[in-house]
Amino acid sequence: MSTLKKLWDHGFIRVAAATPPLRVGDIDYNTGQTIKFARRAAAQGAAIIVFPELGITSYTLADLLQNQLLLEKAVEGLDRIRKASLHIQSVIIAGLPLAFEGKIFNTAAVIQKGRVLGLVPKTYIPGYKEFYEERWFASARDIIGKEIRLFGSSVPIGADILFKDASNPEITLGIEICEDLWGPLPPSSFQAVSGANIIANLSASNELVGKADYRRSLVIQQSARAICGYIYSSCGVHESTTDVVFSGHCLIAEDGILLAESKRFRPEGEMIISELDIEHLSLNREKTTSFGEAMHEAPKTFRSVEIKLLPARTDKICRYIDPYPFTPKDNAERDKRVEEIFSIQAAGLAKRLSHTKIKKIVIGLSGGLDSTLAFLVAARACRVLDLPLKSIHALTMPGFATTGRTKSNAVKLAEAFGVEIETIDITKGSLRQFEDIGHDEKTQDLTYENVQARYRTFTMMNKANQIGGMVLGTGDLSEIALGWNTFTGDQISHYNVNAGVPKTLIKYLVRWAEGRDEFKKAKAVLDDILNTPISPELKRDAKEISQKTEDIIGPYELHDFFLYHFVRWNSSPSKIVFLTQKAFGDKYPVPVIKKWLKLFIKRFFGSQWKRSVMPDGPKVGSVALSPRGDWRMPSDTEGSLWIKNLK
Repeated sequence: MSTLKKLWDHGFIRVAAATPPLRVGDIDYNTGQTIKFARRAAAQGAAIIVFPELGITSYTLADLLQNQLLLEKAVEGLDRIRKASLHIQSVIIAGLPLAFEGKIFNTAAVIQKGRVLGLVPKTYIPGYKEFYEERWFASARDIIGKEIRLFGSSVPIGADILFKDASNPEITLGIEICEDLWGPLPPSSFQAVSGANIIANLSASNELVGKADYRRSLVIQQSARAICGYIYSSCGVHESTTDVVFSGHCLIAEDGILLAESKRFRPEGEMIISELDIEHLSLNREKTTSFGEAMHEAPKTFRSVEIKLLPARTDKICRYIDPYPFTPKDNAERDKRVEEIFSIQAAGLAKRLSHTKIKKIVIGLSGGLDSTLAFLVAARACRVLDLPLKSIHALTMPGFATTGRTKSNAVKLAEAFGVEIETIDITKGSLRQFEDIGHDEKTQDLTYENVQARYRTFTMMNKANQIGGMVLGTGDLSEIALGWNTFTGDQISHYNVNAGVPKTLIKYLVRWAEGRDEFKKAKAVLDDILNTPISPELKRDAKEISQKTEDIIGPYELHDFFLYHFVRWNSSPSKIVFLTQKAFGDKYPVPVIKKWLKLFIKRFFGSQWKRSVMPDGPKVGSVALSPRGDWRMPSDTEGSLWIKNLK
């Protein structure tokens, strides 16, 4: 077993949505299948197991749902599941019709360790199109009493019940049933603002063309709106097909992200398992101040029932941990995302140019990815403003270590757009600066490197003054996070279009641009730029690019992963190590992960003073480090607390 902490220690809880095969009206068979699937889910560490609406009897019984024998046997089926739960530690949520106070309720029963802990009836009863539930069921709002006598005990009943975990007060479970989610005011919304961060939905949603897509989006959107984990289980293909067909659609979502989805139309039934990150949910609610304010608009009072959730005592995780959180893995979605980001960048620059009435852009082209992307954005902004591309004034500023490949690509890129590019060799100016400050040019230290970076910025600023232009910044979000920039050098510009774009996303933006008609003349040079190693090119070498950034500060794919989880989710270093190992598998051993994470923490904390005076630039995603936007942090914060957490 790994020495890493277990899922529970990192704030994860494992849950399941199950759709067993059933027989319409065969309660013995249905309860047996429910118990069988519950045991399977519990054996895999699921703390909460959600079954479909009316799963004990089946949903499609129509007028038989009022039959007294069926209602009596449904309660017996519930009792059978209750007794079986003595040997199942998980919370089981199963559906049945329940007679109470002279009415029948479509009910979810919460069962654990031999007890029915609570009963939550459906609130919104559909009576339209193919749904006739109003013919059989009353709404939860029609309940008068607060308890029902079952199996020798008083059991809470009502839509005003929340289930709180005894061992973790951060976990609260709410329940709604099918149609409840489809209405304008879902019960889960009230439950969420009253503390529920996990919602279970027992459903019987039939299939129509396009309905699965709508259902999926509904679940995802509600999990986002309520900042919760959402477990959805719908009945399957063995329901009656007299007039409609069901598919067994199961979904698990968290805060707007789909974690797991079942295959539909499976005769053997289906079960999906994933983990909900309670830490993430709690943090997002704390950060989203408008979430808590919603309770004042429609306050409701809920009763609390205690449950005891099963910790998943394993370090194996079912949910997918994306190693590249800034770049969607689906190609179509990625193209859509990068096009939107590119449009945001171009719109930001166009607005700044329009506001300042500046019609010329000064940009330093290095032949690398960052300056290439900024150049392409500038070209788009010129088109937006109906400015000629000659409004872009490109500079290539070779220094001591500039290679022929990068310089050539810079020139080719500008020429492909008909943009004038001026070559200003910075070696003489840098040598003069060495002489002025008494620095030995043979000593290739930090001073040697930063003099070159500052001289380039100095040159661009002066050129901008000369032609009445704006210096366009090129540094990306990853470099800003790591402080991998020279203060008053490449850290400074009049406007930085790349400030919100991480390094791992830059190449996708350039590759996307490569395929656009507006940039097709530059396709060959863009392709070579995409295959050029990342380097600051500040140390001498005769021919090759020997100073490779990732050899010095570590892989950008790791740093971007660290950045996302540290800033977006405020995750602890120990949790980031855990997630990194799960995301990248055997690619990076734990000691290597810790090595680069320690460097990330040191550089991140040590570079806030640079970020405090960073230029304006557009936010494009969920992580941004502008001191005027998302990120507030004192420049002299100690990072030792976070480094100690790595041990």
